[in-house]
Amino acid sequence: MSGNLLNIGKTGLFAAQVGLSTTGHNIANANVAGYSRQTVVQASGIAQGYGYGFMGSGTEVEQIKRYSDSFLNGQVRSAQTQVSSLDAFYSQISQVDNLLSDTTSGLSPALQDFFKGVQDMASNPSSAASRQAVLSNGESLVSRFQGIDDRLTEIRQGVNSEITAKVGVINSYAQQIGQLNDKIAQLSTGTGNEPNDLMDARDQLIADLNKEVKTTVTRGNNNSLTVSIGSGQPLVVGNKAFQLAATTSPTDLSRVQVGLVTGSKVTVLADSALSGGELGGLMEFRSGTLDRTQNSLGRVAIGLAQTFNAQHRLGIDGAGNPGGDFFKVGVPVVGRNINNAVGSTTDVQAAIVDPTALTQSDYKVSYDGTNYMVTRLSDNKPFPVTPFPQTGPQTIDGVAFTVTGSAAAGDSFLVRPTINGASDFAMMVNERNSIAAAAPISTSLPLSNKGTVTISEGNVDASYLTPGNALTAPVNLTVGGAPAGLSGFPATQAVTVTTNGVATTYPAGTPSIPFTAGANYNFGGVNLKFAGTPVAGDTFTVSPNTNGSADNRNARLLGNLQTKPILDGGKATYQSAYAELVSFVGNKTREVQVNGQAGDTLLKQVTAAQQDVSGVNLDEEATNLLKYQQAYQAAGKVMQMASTLFDTVLSISR
Repeated sequence: MSGNLLNIGKTGLFAAQVGLSTTGHNIANANVAGYSRQTVVQASGIAQGYGYGFMGSGTEVEQIKRYSDSFLNGQVRSAQTQVSSLDAFYSQISQVDNLLSDTTSGLSPALQDFFKGVQDMASNPSSAASRQAVLSNGESLVSRFQGIDDRLTEIRQGVNSEITAKVGVINSYAQQIGQLNDKIAQLSTGTGNEPNDLMDARDQLIADLNKEVKTTVTRGNNNSLTVSIGSGQPLVVGNKAFQLAATTSPTDLSRVQVGLVTGSKVTVLADSALSGGELGGLMEFRSGTLDRTQNSLGRVAIGLAQTFNAQHRLGIDGAGNPGGDFFKVGVPVVGRNINNAVGSTTDVQAAIVDPTALTQSDYKVSYDGTNYMVTRLSDNKPFPVTPFPQTGPQTIDGVAFTVTGSAAAGDSFLVRPTINGASDFAMMVNERNSIAAAAPISTSLPLSNKGTVTISEGNVDASYLTPGNALTAPVNLTVGGAPAGLSGFPATQAVTVTTNGVATTYPAGTPSIPFTAGANYNFGGVNLKFAGTPVAGDTFTVSPNTNGSADNRNARLLGNLQTKPILDGGKATYQSAYAELVSFVGNKTREVQVNGQAGDTLLKQVTAAQQDVSGVNLDEEATNLLKYQQAYQAAGKVMQMASTLFDTVLSISR
């Protein structure tokens, strides 16, 4: 009897000792990240049968249970990867927001100053100071465009560096998780018990990995886990850890992408396949905000440069010479995919032909084995290249695409029409007398005219630059006949008369063009208007302008470009297009900030719920410590009693 009692006390003593050790282990690891509290699971020993019934044999420790809820762990991972993504996104976009919205270093003040200088020059075109101010303000505008673009490029390079660093961290976590998978599977095989601390270490590694990129966890045999990232790409399967690599984009050397390493080959993963976590946040910022910002800035620069140049070319400078380009215009960047077939001879060229139709998007030109396709990447809208071979460039969103040669299925090109618009923006006029402030024509009428007709100053449009159209000698127009008509137009040029929006074109050589007060007369790019009542014999002269230094007509037209809706298909001015960009970035910044704050709140809530299950409560552990201490003492008392009884039996035998 005493032997059985001694054994019962022994089992109780051992169970209490395990309980004390487990409780102490919990207390020691209370502040260790990822630690899950453990508890002792006890069961009664197998009872032994006697004639009078079954007598218990003490207790046994069945397992050291780890408190971990896979559902709550998944909720924490989901909330954490979202918060990490938003934090990474916000840290980048806030830099762009501050850059664009700065009232001193932003683009808006420079645009205002430049056009104010142009308008001041229009008020006093012969002033050397006002002309020099236009050049100085133009240089400031160039510096502002290039400065903002340089900073955006620095941010892009920083994102590339961070992506490269993240890939290294992810690979390290993957290797460690694979190693722990192997150890845990070995220790779990055949025993049914779990190596709790190793499983905590693995879960913590997964939690850390989840901060870098979104993870999905699937449980396999022997407590092994399969870890997938992003949209489902397996990263760890059992003890095998796949490796990622940071690699240069095959179509854009300025872009670092992430690829999956398989043997000696790296397969580039789409940015959208790597969602969540800091890596996903960086990818989303770059594709959704940084690319659009740099493209939008370039679009404003190209739109300003091309339209300002077009008007500047319609004027003459102080020496009477035709105006040239005032600004340098950026050209599209075409990137050939380095993985195109070796024998492919396809060449893609792109040119901006209509700055008013430009978008903020990049374009992909691809060949599927049968057809060429241009895809606008902002909305994935396809534009078939038809016909092919082309009879001429195909214009899409203001960009003329020319595709030549032969391709293999899968060949592709990346076309970025406006990415270099701001970086290439530069001054082409360096001398103040080279500013074409004057119109190339002048009009006059003699005092001897009998009628009341007046003639407008006249202006020219782009067709004036067509070879053979520019005036080299005066054109004398004479009123004659009844009804009144105008004669004397150049014999080689048609005349178009537009009245109330209705245009009538008279072929070259028409001897007399009907006179209509208020109508616009156009010949060879020259535009004239008449007002009043003519008398037969009245004459008017249109001549090449010989007073370029004092004429302000082209300067006025250049200044008017500031408020003219030009971009977005004639819906936005330069200023409003830039303001739309600032607004987009500002709104996106606030959206990310608010979502991040909401995500933090959710993360705290689900973490609290998880810790209610897995966390160590020191008050509870102190209670357990006392409980197991008392159990230990009581079990010792049982063993002491068994010893006393045994001694009593021995004394009887003496």
